[in-house]
Amino acid sequence: MSDIDKVKQLRKSTGAGFKDCNSALEESKGDIDKAVEILRVKGISKASKKMSRVANEGVVAISGDERKVSIIEVNCETDFVAKNEDFINFVKELSEINNSNNSDLEKLKQTKMKNSKTVEENLVALIAKIGEKITIGRVKTFNHDGSKNFNYLHTVVKDNLSKLAVVVSLETNDISDNLKNFGKQLSMHIAATNPIALDSGSIDKNILEKEISLINEELKSTGKPDDIIKKISQGKINKFKEENSLLTQQWVMDPKKKVQDIIKELSINDLKIKDFYRLKIGE
Repeated sequence: MSDIDKVKQLRKSTGAGFKDCNSALEESKGDIDKAVEILRVKGISKASKKMSRVANEGVVAISGDERKVSIIEVNCETDFVAKNEDFINFVKELSEINNSNNSDLEKLKQTKMKNSKTVEENLVALIAKIGEKITIGRVKTFNHDGSKNFNYLHTVVKDNLSKLAVVVSLETNDISDNLKNFGKQLSMHIAATNPIALDSGSIDKNILEKEISLINEELKSTGKPDDIIKKISQGKINKFKEENSLLTQQWVMDPKKKVQDIIKELSINDLKIKDFYRLKIGE
């Protein structure tokens, strides 16, 4: 086999660049297997250096069905790489594995992919080949008994990959088209409004305390009496709760109504919003 043929074979099997393959073959004195090992070691070294960079781009992927669905975020440094074919293929297979592993990240990293290498090994190889930091970010699986899952993808990159994704889990025995339509619309609503909780009682106390602190600090500079400040502060925090709780938000498709009004109009007695999750790259 000629030297150029060896370089071609090495490139095909490792995905590394021409210069890297040529250097590895020179170092291994033409032994392709040793050259693969050399590239792997160098790839790992390159990958570790890249992990200190910032990766705010990437994609969100959703896999599963109405019964069980999972969402996963994979980050990279540039939007250009987020559209790279190797990156996309990796994320698509990773998304399916994530759904099988119920979003268990440690188990996910050790799971073997189609090429018989683990997710972690493939991630390192992809970083070395593409030349950017790539990380697996947030994950979540919806698998509630008696619930149906619905999702929405916004700014789709390809197939089940997007820049923003929402999953909603609705608890009900209903199987009507009205329910399916509502599930899809509710997912779109959440994508647009970004609620932080289902209702006011579910809002994280730390978030409320921070908001109250900011409101009070803002009102102190007005010079108004304390009793007036207290009333204004209460009004502002009540508005904050209403605007950030899913059930009391204005329905995007009809702002004159709230989400809870739309649910009542559906007349599905056992309908409950079990869970929801909104994931946007860069947030």
